[in-house]
Parts: sequence; structure tokens; C-alpha cells
Amino acid sequence: MKLFLIGMPGSGKTTLGRELAAHFGVPFLDLDAEIVARAGQVISAIFLQHGEAHFRQLEADTLRDISAQPGPMVLATGGGTPCFHDNLTVLNATGVTLWLDVPVPVLTARLAVAAEKKSRPLLATSGPTEKWLRETLSTRTQFYQQAQLRCAADACNTEAVAAQLAAAGIAVS
Repeated sequence: MKLFLIGMPGSGKTTLGRELAAHFGVPFLDLDAEIVARAGQVISAIFLQHGEAHFRQLEADTLRDISAQPGPMVLATGGGTPCFHDNLTVLNATGVTLWLDVPVPVLTARLAVAAEKKSRPLLATSGPTEKWLRETLSTRTQFYQQAQLRCAADACNTEAVAAQLAAAGIAVS
């Protein structure tokens, strides 16, 4: 089974994804890293040179290629991935989606580090982080809520997710 992690920037998709993949003994992929490898540019450069629309198309194309690969995996998506190009339908049709539902104050604290903001193009130009996070979460929640599973911040660790998957009868490995 494929496990796709969705949620806001700073929700821990990459960190938890690596841990879950190691726990289940399956490959881990980070969608943003895959996009960078294919484009030969960091995401901020893609945004700057080609714009968000180009990035979102590249993201959708990369997602479709990855989701069509055989075998189990854990994939950390970008925060906006489920919100564009019918990507959420692709994710739900080819694997299990898990929304990492982290409160805005926690996201704000995690993303307050200058290096984090600089590496995330939408945050780098958006002004105050907490305001941007609240507004963005407000528009993205309609997509995130369509995930098959949801994990709240306080309980979102490898053991809790493994138990949630087992309770739902989902085997990742």
C-alpha cells in the first residue's frame, strides 16, 4: 500500500514520512525533492523563473508518475499538492491519504526559523507567517478533510499512525 502524507507546511510530513517508511520497511519519497531532481532547480528558483502555475503542473506530473509506480511507499507531499490539478483524487485512488492536522501556533513556531521561510517560496513572500498560515489553512482545509485518515498534532507519531493504520485494516508493507 502507498501512504501519502498531506498537510500544511511545517506539519511534519517529511520527518514523520521518513520514520514511517523506516518502521514499515518501505521506500520514502519526498515530492518536493523529486520535483527538484526532475527540474534541476530548487523550488524557489522554479517559482521565480517560471511562476506558481508552472510549478503546480510540474508537481501534478511528478505526482502522477510516482503514484503509478508499483509497490508500497510513503510519500510526503507538498502542502498545496492536494489542492491543485485534481491531485487529491489521484492520491485517494492510488493509496491511503493521511492528513497531519497541526494547529497554526505549532506550525508558526516550526516555520519561524529564517532558513525554513527562505526555502519555502510561498512563505518567503507572504508577510507574517501566522497570518499566511491561517488564511492558507482556511482555503486548504476543504481538501485536507477529504483525506482517508487524519492525525492530530499531539498524537501524530510513528506508533500512533501505525496503530491507526492497523485499526483501519491498512497494511503499508
